[in-house]
Amino acid sequence: MFASPVESSRDVCVRIAFRYLLVAILCALFGAVYELFSHGVYALGMVYGFGFPLIGGVLPALLLLKHGAKLPSDASRQLWHFGISALTVGSLFSGALEIYGTSSPLTSVYWLAGGACLLLSVLTALLLPNKPKAITAQ
Repeated sequence: MFASPVESSRDVCVRIAFRYLLVAILCALFGAVYELFSHGVYALGMVYGFGFPLIGGVLPALLLLKHGAKLPSDASRQLWHFGISALTVGSLFSGALEIYGTSSPLTSVYWLAGGACLLLSVLTALLLPNKPKAITAQ
């Protein structure tokens, strides 16, 4: 018995949804522990930092799975993952700075990079077709 080197889009969607759900749970736990030791100071970026992987990762993967839609190209998916990662890290970082009692103009880079990658991801999904990968002997 051997496994096929070609994964179905259903398997890919399930794997993506599971990974983003795991990241969302870890972000929620990180935010809870961080705020536990912040002496009663709360920051929205830290409280809702788990929302980016949950809404931007799990929800689209489950929608693709439910509707049986074709997966976007690899470039589009990688840009989407980077955009969600940048927004998540930016949210947690700005929340940590807010709890600490300071701010930085460099936190806007996370929002700009994340938004630009999400926009580029949508554009590449619309403009670049997903070509099937050639099966190579290993």
